[in-house]
Amino acid sequence: PRHHPQPQQFGAFLLLSISSFRVDFFSKMRRSAAKKTGQSNSTPNAAADLFRSASSKASSKESERIDSLFYSYANGSTGLIDPEGIETLCADMEVDHTDVRVLMLAWKMKAEEQGYFTLDEWRRGLKALRADTVSKLKKALPDLEKEVRRPSNFADFYSYAFQYCLTEEKQKSIDIESICELLTLVLGSTFPAQVSSFVEYLKTQNDYKVINMDQWMGFFRFCNEISFPTFNDYDPELAWPLILDNFVDWVQEKQK
Repeated sequence: PRHHPQPQQFGAFLLLSISSFRVDFFSKMRRSAAKKTGQSNSTPNAAADLFRSASSKASSKESERIDSLFYSYANGSTGLIDPEGIETLCADMEVDHTDVRVLMLAWKMKAEEQGYFTLDEWRRGLKALRADTVSKLKKALPDLEKEVRRPSNFADFYSYAFQYCLTEEKQKSIDIESICELLTLVLGSTFPAQVSSFVEYLKTQNDYKVINMDQWMGFFRFCNEISFPTFNDYDPELAWPLILDNFVDWVQEKQK
């Protein structure tokens, strides 16, 4: 059964969810095998084995701390970090739970369900960020934001943000009010003029009650490709979602 954050906690759409790869806790020291074959501890092989063993032990300790941190925030009965646990995590990191970096953290974890992290997702994200304490996780956020904002990653993050807000089974679209908040959060600092104008249009028009993925991604392409607010290079004959044709008409009407 899927869990659904209450509509009034829209901040919960940021609230993450977490999934895993299994960490190996075995670390047999191959030095003992090397000794049996008569190799001296000073041989390059033995030195390499010793280094590998130490690295493996350090990695194992890090994995244990990552798991321990997960359980300090997880709900004891569900075994998941839920919206309440995420709010506590955000408070400990001194980050507001509606901060876009919380959504970026969910993206890094590849969290599937809005407002929840599984152990697997948590491991995936924190291992990649080399963060096994709250302090390290907080310090990793600026670099995570830089990573997300690279052009090679940002389109994927933008697409993920929409999918992350699909909380119902077979849901394909998101209501206008939520879309306006999500657009402002995800794209507002990159294209402030376009987002502000589009949000105003969405709130005043009556033709659309929801936005689908095609329209969501179309607006991202529009921001990247079209001069605003002149629209000199906008060709309505091209395959733009109809909502963008209507948006351009609305802006031009206002400019008259």
